Amino acid sequence: MRETANQFVKVGWDVTVVNIARESWELDSGIDLSLLDAVDPRVEIVELPLAREDLETDLRLFDEARALNPNGWVASLRRRQTKTFPEPNFGEWRSDLEQAVAKIHREKTADLVLASCVPYVNLAAAWKLWEDERVPYAVDFRDGWSIDVIDGVEAFARDSEEGRWEKKVLDQAVSLWVVNDPIAEHYRARYPEFADRVHVVRNGYDADSSPGRVHNADPDKGLVFGYLGTVNFSIPHLETVLNAWRAAREKEPLLAHARFELRGHIGNGANRGANRHAEVLKEAEADGVFFGGPAAKAEVASIYAGWDAMVLILIGGRYVTSGKVYEYMATGLPIVSAHAVEHDASNVLRGHPLWTGAPGLDVEGLTESFIRAAHMAVETTDEEHAEAMAHANQFTREALMSVAVKNLVEELAK
Repeated sequence: MRETANQFVKVGWDVTVVNIARESWELDSGIDLSLLDAVDPRVEIVELPLAREDLETDLRLFDEARALNPNGWVASLRRRQTKTFPEPNFGEWRSDLEQAVAKIHREKTADLVLASCVPYVNLAAAWKLWEDERVPYAVDFRDGWSIDVIDGVEAFARDSEEGRWEKKVLDQAVSLWVVNDPIAEHYRARYPEFADRVHVVRNGYDADSSPGRVHNADPDKGLVFGYLGTVNFSIPHLETVLNAWRAAREKEPLLAHARFELRGHIGNGANRGANRHAEVLKEAEADGVFFGGPAAKAEVASIYAGWDAMVLILIGGRYVTSGKVYEYMATGLPIVSAHAVEHDASNVLRGHPLWTGAPGLDVEGLTESFIRAAHMAVETTDEEHAEAMAHANQFTREALMSVAVKNLVEELAK
């Protein structure tokens, strides 16, 4: 979304971004203020005082109903939130979002609204401006709404309230952006009359996140494998990876003194950092596993520069790509895939010379992947590294988003 705003500015647009307050993000998943450093200063940012009530952890702010019956309070909250828009946690934001975009439009007439989801209640604001003022809009779904990308099934029926909202909004949208081809296929099949307006706009990676140089591993110091990303996978998934890591260290001399470092957020809301995932990682320290907590965007390139191989742990299957796969490729390091075989990340990685393949969530297969990656880390030639970087370079975020914005502007002009 940051690159989208920047690219619109680059082609001469006046851009206003509507967001929630930074304090609200702190309650949810945390916030990395270094991400703001690369926002074009010409972008105007409007922060709304919206927050999720259920994420409040200060007991002194709880009313009697919540204090005495927290589960009942949450159930009542969900019913209230979905009265105005069919989305738990965010549905009640509809009126505030509609008023915010209407105010912006009154102050400087909008030529286009781009609704980036989630939350999907953003669609209501775009629809309201279209309904009242006929301001054109486009939708950036990323993972889609009517498709459950994790389980690969329909998320809701066409005749549900969500289904009616999705069809109504897409019927009038200038364009729909989704993150990969399987999701695009879902929408083209679901809405054939809309098929030519569905576009794949991949996540890509920021060039400044890449170490940008040939990496020379030193096995005498102990190889370092790394994972950077949100720890949102299941406990069994994590344990499978850690069991494979332990087996690989026992089997391969190159890994005898290796480390496996994980960085990123664990959980959200009140569960951030205090959950079973954290306990499992702590228990694995004897196997050279260390969790270093979240990392600021400004640190990413230097963190990657200190690792010898990457471990790509992802949930979902063919409908999930993730943004990290592009960034991992841009390190020029060997990549171990710890995800389903039929995963869109496999499509992106296919052809990458330092990818160990996708054995699935299988301890034996992952053990061999760790071993292959260790050998790649110490045996990769400069030519192979250059080939790996060439494969990654086609996915720089600036390159992808500049084309997407250009195409959207052209569609708007039709």
